[in-house]
Parts: sequence; C-alpha cells; structure tokens
Amino acid sequence: MTTQKFDVVILGGGNAGIGVTGPVRRAGMSVAMIEADLLGGTCPNRGCTPKKVLVAAGHALHEIERASAHHIAVGKPKLDWAALINREKDMIKDIPANLARSMAKRNVEVIKGRAVFVGANTIRVGDRKLEAKHIVIATGSKPRALPIPGAEFMITSDEMLSERELPASVIFVGGGVIALEFGHVYARAGADVTILEALPQLLPAMDADAVARLQAESERIGIRVKTAVSVKRIERANGRLRVVFSHDGAEHVAEAGRVVNGAGRIANVDTLDLVAGQVEHANGRVTIDRHLRSTSNPGVYVCGDAVPSSPQLSPIATYEGDIVGRNIVEGPKHSPDYASMATSVYTVPPLASVGLTEAAARQKGLAIGVHVNDMLDWFSAKTYAETVAWSKVIVDQATDRILGAHFVGHAGQELVNIFGLAMRFGITATQIRENVYAYPTFSSDIKHMLGHG
Repeated sequence: MTTQKFDVVILGGGNAGIGVTGPVRRAGMSVAMIEADLLGGTCPNRGCTPKKVLVAAGHALHEIERASAHHIAVGKPKLDWAALINREKDMIKDIPANLARSMAKRNVEVIKGRAVFVGANTIRVGDRKLEAKHIVIATGSKPRALPIPGAEFMITSDEMLSERELPASVIFVGGGVIALEFGHVYARAGADVTILEALPQLLPAMDADAVARLQAESERIGIRVKTAVSVKRIERANGRLRVVFSHDGAEHVAEAGRVVNGAGRIANVDTLDLVAGQVEHANGRVTIDRHLRSTSNPGVYVCGDAVPSSPQLSPIATYEGDIVGRNIVEGPKHSPDYASMATSVYTVPPLASVGLTEAAARQKGLAIGVHVNDMLDWFSAKTYAETVAWSKVIVDQATDRILGAHFVGHAGQELVNIFGLAMRFGITATQIRENVYAYPTFSSDIKHMLGHG
C-alpha cells in the first residue's frame, strides 16, 4: 500500500469541509477530501434544504387556513404527499454533482470511502494511505441513539424526507428542532402528532417564554405535547407502534403508525479510530482548543457538526471551516465567535433567536432591560392575520447594547438578522430604534419592540 502525501486531508465533504478548501487552496496547498456518502453532507441532502421544501408547503397550508380573514373563500386543501416528496427530491438532486464540479475546479481531490486514522498524520481510505501535515475532522453528525427497548422501531429525519406516504399518526420521542419542524408540517398535512420530551421544556436551549408561545401555537394546530416524560419502551401492537411512557407519576400508552427519533444529533466520529490518530476525546466528543484544534494532536482540526460545543447549523459549519482553513494557512490564531449568530426553528410560524436568553443574561448578573411585546393587536400582525406575533429583546442597561432577541412569528426569522448584525458591530438599541425603516413592513415595528415602558 503506497502512501500519498497531501498538505491537507479533510474527512467529510459537507459544508464544514468545503469551507476549509477555500483558504487552503488559495494558498496553493494540495488537498484531498474523503466523503463516504454524498458531497454536501446533511444540510443539502437530508437536512435543512429538503426540509425547507416541506416547510414551504406548511406555510402555504397556513395561508390557506387564514384565507377567510381576508374574505377569501377556499375549499379544504388536499396535499399530495408523494408529489411533495418528489418535488423535494427534484430540487436537491443536482447538489452533489454541482459540488463535485466546484471541488474539481478548486483542484481538490475527492475520494469516495470511509476514513480511519492509522497514525497521528496518516489516514487510510479503502486500499489507499494518505499522509498530511494537517488533517481536518469535518465528518458531521448522526442521529442520537436512544437507550430505549424497541428503539430499533424508530425512524429518523432521513427516512421522513424520503417516505412518499404520509403517516396517519406520528409520535416524536424528543422535543427538539426536528420534532417541532416536522411536527408542524405533518399536523398541517392532516397527521395526528404527539411530541414526548424528557426535559421540562421543549427546545431547552431557547428562551423559555418564546418556547411557551411556540408550544401554545403547536397545540393550537392539534399537536399534543408532553414534557418531563420518561419513555419506557416501544413495541409493535396491532400493526402499529406503541410507546409506553411515564408522566406525572403515572404510566401512559400512545400508539401511532410512525415513531420518530427526535432527540437531536451527535458528532459522527466513533468510526475514525481517534486513538490511532492520537486525538484526545471523551464520550464521542473531540477535545479542542479555542482555535478548533485538537488539544493532543496539533495537526488535527475539527469543524462543523463534529465540534462538541457549537450549534449544529450549516452556516456555522461553513464559518468554522473557513476559520480552520485560515488557521492552517496562517497558524492557529483565529477563533470562532458565536455570540451574534442567529438561528431559527422553522415551524409555521417560526421561532427565531440570537444571543442570550433572559435566563442566561440574569445568570450573568447583568443589569438588563427586557422588552416583551405580544404584537397580535399591532396593525401589521392584524393585516396578515397572524396567529402568534411575539418578541423579546434584552438590552444591557450599562452599554445600551443588544444582548439577545427572540421572536415567534412576525417575520422573526428575518428580523433576527438585524439584531445579530447590531450585536456583531456594536449598534446600540437607541440607534436601532432611531433608524428609519421602510413602511409598512414588519421591520418598521422594530422601533416599537424597543420602545420605553
């Protein structure tokens, strides 16, 4: 087995790995990228991009539901689920080939196969050995396995994006992003949806008041939500699946045609033989420094969903990949800053968030001003017959800087980026309030969201 030498070997061909290639190829470094499946990774092939096609259909159903508020008479909509899945597949089918052309244009050698460390700076893939001064772990994530008897009966979001038959009933074990986003689409399409969450709150990383608003809206469209639940087992029953769980000290049973693992995703690093690569790790998490570099092997970097501490989001993966690429070229001097990065949960309507939750800001002991608005009676919300329109903006009273902003509805998935921009570049709450916005828009309500009193 001959050994090929590269300057950089990237394990994974998703957003993070592709992000690395820009800086290192501009510097003239030789690069190999190893990908076991489709180029692009989770987001474009079996995550955010295809999911958004389903969410868009959910939006259309929501608009039809609200048509009567605009004095438009419509019949009951009927969603052709198989055709929707076909549309989703058609929209994403060219992504891997387009990315392959992009990598070829950058002179990145893409190798199909599974990578494994065989030394501190050596990787084996199939019958090839690759040696590199810099190795990047960008292997993405995989669904979190749940230690529940009968867990093998559950499906994941991967299968949900491919099933051409809409199940009549679905139970999500776990109340995270996957459960809420898919739950909203399924419920609007006519399925019976239940979410069982082990913790006291859905979306535990999000602001509690925002989540409460989203939960209320989820229940309004028929989703059953139970928190502080302990799932005991999943079993087959009468051609369906039965979930046995305890809640409020009593045992309960729920049945559905599908049970979905909605417990989130974990770093996909367990097959890499990190020990052979001298890469320190614990509980499936690689130990890294602030430059995204392995603490035990300075030739190894980590970016994207394989990073143990950052949000598993595609723009963050690209951002981290670019930082790793620059650190490889310039030496380890760049560190990620996640403080002003916005995120959205694409329910219908969505929950959007940036910065600190109110609880986190109070835990830091900061003197804060908290501006909370139920905007359902505001002219803009009434114009579009919004079913929920809510905001919370947290301001540092000492500096007038934005610490956090949280929205449910009211185009919050767009407005949140204005607050992220303000946080990143030090724009104060007063400056945001005094800006002149196009009117009438949801953005023009921002000044009132930050109003005094």
